Amino acid sequence: MPLSSERTPLLADNNNGRSSEDSDRRAEEEDAALHGAPAAPSAARRTTGLREIFLFTWALLATAAVIVLAVVLQHRSSTSTDPSPRRRPSNSKQPKPRKRNLIFMVSDGMGPASLSLTRSFRQHVSSLPIDDVLTLDRHFWGTSRTRSTNSLVTDSAAGATAFACGRKSYNGAIGMLPGARPCGTVLEAAKRAGLATGLVVTTDVTDATPACFAAHVDYRLRQDEIALQEVGEGVLGRSVDLILGGGRCHFLANHTRGSCRADDVDVVGIAREKHGWVYKSDRKGFDELAMGRNVSLPLLGLFAASDVPFEIDRQNMADVYPSLSEMTATALTALHEATKDSDQGFFLMIEGSRIDHAGHINDPAAQVREVLEYDRTFQIVLDFLEQSQTEGVLVATSDHETGGLATAWQAPNELPVYDWYPAVLAKANASAEYCSLLLQQHLASISSSSSDGSPPSKKSLIDWINQELVVRRLGITDARDAELAALAAKPEAATHIFSRMVSVRAHVGWSTHGHSAIDVNIYSSGGPGTERLRGNVENTEVGKFLSEYLGVDVGEITKELEEKLKGRPAGREVEVQREVETRVHPEEWFREMGI
Repeated sequence: MPLSSERTPLLADNNNGRSSEDSDRRAEEEDAALHGAPAAPSAARRTTGLREIFLFTWALLATAAVIVLAVVLQHRSSTSTDPSPRRRPSNSKQPKPRKRNLIFMVSDGMGPASLSLTRSFRQHVSSLPIDDVLTLDRHFWGTSRTRSTNSLVTDSAAGATAFACGRKSYNGAIGMLPGARPCGTVLEAAKRAGLATGLVVTTDVTDATPACFAAHVDYRLRQDEIALQEVGEGVLGRSVDLILGGGRCHFLANHTRGSCRADDVDVVGIAREKHGWVYKSDRKGFDELAMGRNVSLPLLGLFAASDVPFEIDRQNMADVYPSLSEMTATALTALHEATKDSDQGFFLMIEGSRIDHAGHINDPAAQVREVLEYDRTFQIVLDFLEQSQTEGVLVATSDHETGGLATAWQAPNELPVYDWYPAVLAKANASAEYCSLLLQQHLASISSSSSDGSPPSKKSLIDWINQELVVRRLGITDARDAELAALAAKPEAATHIFSRMVSVRAHVGWSTHGHSAIDVNIYSSGGPGTERLRGNVENTEVGKFLSEYLGVDVGEITKELEEKLKGRPAGREVEVQREVETRVHPEEWFREMGI
């Protein structure tokens, strides 16, 4: 074969296998195109034309058949008994769903940086490779936008109302919409539909997140009223079957030791006598539950005066307080046992509450332990669903991020350092909060032992702070004189000072002691309808998924609430309305912790 010259096209026609008839036909067509006369078809062309018409007709009919089949299948899918919630019209009549369990987890205050911080910390302390990640990482699903109706930066109340009701509301709202209008919750609707229900938290059970699922008040600080509604004193009666967490002080009459109520209402007494609750108040009572195998519902377990201590501290007080993972395992078993012979499953909300508190304090050592415990709890739920014979789904997300956390910190007047140091967090064995409590207890004991009530000398106090708290508890051996002097001079600010000392040395940065507006992560086990939570969604989409997955109607509950609350205040008025966050006095912590 001759080589191609520069004048020979690389894709020149190859006439091998072609007849002269083909060439003649092309010439005829070109002539017809130039002179406007149709080319006379040859016999071969007529045969080819008939074949092409037949093939075209066959292809057209086949395409039509495929389209008809697709339409039929789509119609069947959209009218099946288990459609995707994204496709189901919001006002359609929903068929009764088969038995399902739904576990919803809230990591209060946990943003994406919290995951990065904790992942690297875990890899450091356990000498793990960089691809050994958290359970949460392996179940990442999407992200959620968090703003409320009145602010780009939400609070936990508006965030939890979005989850519970599937509706946006204002900061501070507990199961309420703007204009003091109540909204039905997925928990209330689930209970009405015959499902068992539960709440498990590590904070006060009257705090914003759990409250939004089982109470309706116009402002989150009305915790005395929330306690009453949670046990069944609201207009809907009792909607919760199991409550485990802290917050005992809001359930005790104000003449009782350990109470923080503003009135003399004995909520525990009302719960027991009027609504049939079984009440447990300490570790011994928790252990009697046998991890859920010895439970009678309804069960009210209040294992701390206010919040359960941070996990970093609780680990050293395991004989006093149960952990989030222990309470979750107990709740799962108890609800499973209660529904095993029923045609309805259960709804359980679990909150890793104190991730948020560690963010408010800016305490990275406390936060990583909180996230690790939440991650362990997530795995426990996955294991339960894997072993259960009942269909179930786990969805988890955060209401907001807290602290403006960054895994970086630049010292003033210095160049940035492209690193942070998890070893600093690993050395700490106590939270800044607990160290502050120990300092207050030490000052109180010195004052009471002094004959004239005089304070200790500055030097002796600084030495005690350094040795007993900074070195022994926080693992810091290079405290600066200015830091120690500040702790001695301003013990009321000790929590933030201790946190700052740890954060600076670890090169962990914070931008606020409040919340931020950053989008937060969504995690899931996967399951029917969960694809609607892929990508970036509004937090109300999470709430809508919860009710639609269970096939329950929160709208009907809302109508009932509106009717029953018409002309009435959103909650029971109390004699004293406190506008500060309730926390028990340190003395109650000391007594409870045995210090």
